[in-house]
Amino acid sequence: QVQLVESGGGLAQPGGSLRLSCAASGFTFNNYAMSWARQAPGKGLEWVSAISSDVRNTYYADSMKGRFTISRDNAKNTVYLQMDSLKPEDTALYYCAKRLTNSYASSMDSWGRGTLVTVYS
Repeated sequence: QVQLVESGGGLAQPGGSLRLSCAASGFTFNNYAMSWARQAPGKGLEWVSAISSDVRNTYYADSMKGRFTISRDNAKNTVYLQMDSLKPEDTALYYCAKRLTNSYASSMDSWGRGTLVTVYS
């Protein structure tokens, strides 16, 4: 049974940083691409970033490029999202998601429960 557990959310000021973690279990972690997505209050789900199974390739939504960094540790079955230069519009519930294959372009088929990030001034 796939389990994804996010942590690391909290309060931050504009310009600040947070590091999210997602601990995965129930599947062979290093066989699958992983992603982060978010949902801001009153808005739809927005894809944030993805990383290939072999760590070689990372992808970002345009508004996150240069501010967010996705990484993974296949030995620890964990994927991370380092968020720097945070803005109030980054306030959202952040979800970790498993991709269907080792390709970042495949569908997201399993989700965690999310971790809340609030950026306030």
